[in-house]
Amino acid sequence: MHVVATAGHVDHGKSTLVRALTGRDPDRLEEERRRGLSIELGYCWTDLTAPDGRAVGDVAFVDVPGHQRFVSTALAGVGPVPVAMLVVAADDPWMPQAAEHLAALDALGVGHGLLVVTRSDLADPEPALARAREHLSRTTLRDAPAVAVSGRTGAGIDELRSVLADVLAGVPAPDPDVDVRLWVDRRFTVRGTGTVVTGTLPSGTIRAGDVLEVDGEQVRVRGLESLGRPVESVHGVARVALDLGGRAPGTISRGSVLVTPDAFERVTTLDVRLTGGGSARVPESPVLHVGAAQATVRARPLSDGYARLTVERPLPFRFGDRAILRDPGSRTIWGVTVLDPAPPQLSRRGAARARAAALTSYDATLAGQLASRGLVRRSRLRRLGALDETLPDGADEAGDWLLSPQRAEQLRERLTVAVDQLATPLQPGVPVAALANELDLPDAGLVSALVRPPLRVEGGRVLRESPDTLPPALATAVDALRTDLAAAPFGAPDANRLAALGLDVRAIAALHRSGHVLRVADGVVLLPGADDLAVQALAALPQPFTTGEARQALGTSRRVALPLLAHLDRTGRTLRLPDDRRQLR
Repeated sequence: MHVVATAGHVDHGKSTLVRALTGRDPDRLEEERRRGLSIELGYCWTDLTAPDGRAVGDVAFVDVPGHQRFVSTALAGVGPVPVAMLVVAADDPWMPQAAEHLAALDALGVGHGLLVVTRSDLADPEPALARAREHLSRTTLRDAPAVAVSGRTGAGIDELRSVLADVLAGVPAPDPDVDVRLWVDRRFTVRGTGTVVTGTLPSGTIRAGDVLEVDGEQVRVRGLESLGRPVESVHGVARVALDLGGRAPGTISRGSVLVTPDAFERVTTLDVRLTGGGSARVPESPVLHVGAAQATVRARPLSDGYARLTVERPLPFRFGDRAILRDPGSRTIWGVTVLDPAPPQLSRRGAARARAAALTSYDATLAGQLASRGLVRRSRLRRLGALDETLPDGADEAGDWLLSPQRAEQLRERLTVAVDQLATPLQPGVPVAALANELDLPDAGLVSALVRPPLRVEGGRVLRESPDTLPPALATAVDALRTDLAAAPFGAPDANRLAALGLDVRAIAALHRSGHVLRVADGVVLLPGADDLAVQALAALPQPFTTGEARQALGTSRRVALPLLAHLDRTGRTLRLPDDRRQLR
């Protein structure tokens, strides 16, 4: 399906053209027919065939009011539509609403469309065509084809069909698999059905039974209609009516937006690029038009062409979205391109100027977002519209969290310092959770992702790979132990000697964990490798052997021999027999 919006000044024949093309009347209200004036959005459609036999397929028209009092309604109709038909009358000069509608189409970046000069039976269409061409030459519709018609006589209607077919053939097909974002332009209630909403679906696919989200609440699509026919599914671009049943939120109205659940970020602050507006200054409280919605915003200029907008209610913006900023007083229009729908706070002096400089080369790719944000959730970037690309070299990932290469390198340096500062000889290494708090990281998994040699993760703690460095007091104590045990490796020092060396229970436990000593029992401390030496000494005994024989072979006391033999049992080097003797395995 194709969707085309009309645009142009009041009473220039927009609705007449739609009737001529579709055979239907877009003015559905009795007051509209009585006054001959479009007040609300009108919708008509036809199965368009060009005069040369080309089958274009279904084409829906959104007919917008041309009176300046209904400009907000007109912009609601134009907002989501990719193709425009700008209508000017041959017997009228260039009119204000034609200029305003054209400025809106230019602001939205609409590049597919056509210029139609009506009432060619009442005046020579060439002057009007030349004037309109001059105005279009400065907009995105500069290359739009033109045709002169008469709605009264039917002259030029076949040519209009042919030109329209050419324009629609050049419109790229939208992606049916992207997330749904449907701006509601009409809501009504059907007896026995419930709430029905309509809108222009620009892309994506909606199916009967789908669950969508509106203002944070979920609604189920009970049924679908497109072009007056029930359908099981519809993909953009399309005019669609959704049956939401009797339990739809009562707050749904024109400007509400139905989206794929959890696929969009509802935001209130935007950094944007502004175009157009001439020499006019953006007022402090202009009106923002996006899709079929309008909202009052607070505008803060950052520099020429850049501003921060604060929206009165959360809306699902994404990188690159197009919108319109309008001053209702002067009727000046600016084009809005959303550069950052989740910008940083501006708190320091000169921050606005620095932010504007950053926006001049703003990068919405995954790599660009990582570089500017440093630390961000992948799911949030996806909701904001960043493509799910491969991580750049040097970036780190932990679950949903992403770290830029620069931020990761800075954090690794801080991590090493934190481990050295927080680790103690009595407690080597630092818990991962404590380091996450120290580095102000939202997830402990990020700490593990940052660990590189000479650090390692062991038992939920981060420690250095080389545990040899000891505080001077402990290093002196270990040296003294080596001296004491050099001649008698199994002559473990008694409690008094350990106390004299400053080795209490906690110090011994820490030295045992770090591999500086071998603790075979409380108060029984030997040097690392003493158990291997014991195995060598016991291998010279007849097997099996008694505890006394082992004690003599080792040259030590029962205080040391018993726990040492128990240690050898636990480590699988000796086997204790039922008669209390042992043998080497």
